Amino acid sequence: MSEAIRQTKTHLQQLLSQFGINPRTDLGQNYLIDLNIVEYVVEQAMLTPKDVVLEVGTGTGGMTAFMTQQAAHVISVDVDRNMHALAKAQLGERENLTLLLEDALHNKNRFSQVVLDEIHKQLAVDPARRLKLVANLPYNIATPVVSNLVATDLPWERMVVTIQLELGLRMQAKPRKSTYGSLSVWLQSQCYVKLLKRLPPSVFWPRPKVNSAIVRIVPNPRGRDSIHDRAFFHDFLRRLFHQRRKMLRGVLVGMYRKQVDKPVLDAILEEMKIEPSARAEELPPKTLVELSNQIQQKIAESTK
Repeated sequence: MSEAIRQTKTHLQQLLSQFGINPRTDLGQNYLIDLNIVEYVVEQAMLTPKDVVLEVGTGTGGMTAFMTQQAAHVISVDVDRNMHALAKAQLGERENLTLLLEDALHNKNRFSQVVLDEIHKQLAVDPARRLKLVANLPYNIATPVVSNLVATDLPWERMVVTIQLELGLRMQAKPRKSTYGSLSVWLQSQCYVKLLKRLPPSVFWPRPKVNSAIVRIVPNPRGRDSIHDRAFFHDFLRRLFHQRRKMLRGVLVGMYRKQVDKPVLDAILEEMKIEPSARAEELPPKTLVELSNQIQQKIAESTK
């Protein structure tokens, strides 16, 4: 951990002062200052010489430097011009590092094309290469970064990220819990999600006002393959959970009134033994996958 050892609160304060920079709360700039946590995050990533790492939020480059010692290539992205320049000065030229001054997201539904192009470029070096997301994610983009990576066809193998604790709880929430929603189902239907460690505000500088967590996400290929049309399923979940507490039948009738007749929807619900009065928040991911598949199939048949 030799290259990450200097990321302490005192060092960060001196470094940012030297560059005339103040942390920007609007960009979620809360830096990890507990060196044991930095080491733990990277250890949980289980980096190998075959891994291409995507880091969203370069910061001062403390974790970045550590990861370049173990991975085939690290792609680190930061939207803040000042932090990008600072990290570039700190890290210097490294053959296995690409620093991008870029918003990682093109919009809330997809990654920046610049970021995607660089990922594809580095993966293409060797067919055995696989992608891992390892990052202290800014709170304001954590959900779309994780969700959109799952939505891609990229060969990702693992995510280890620090995020807001509330978001981590939502990711692994079970049906009938207040935190259970479209993100819970989207991830659990095709991934294994584990909250590894809870983090108090004191391990960051500046201190956030909320608790954080380290979360590990790995793919579940069988679950993913059970979804007939993932783009349809993603849209299905977003729209369905927008009215999560309303009765399921009425919500589905409204969602697909121009594509599926009411008797067809009733037949699907009856066949699946789902009560019309059931609510989306009560149904487990596996049931919602099957419901989405059935509706998508009926729509496809009606357009032939």
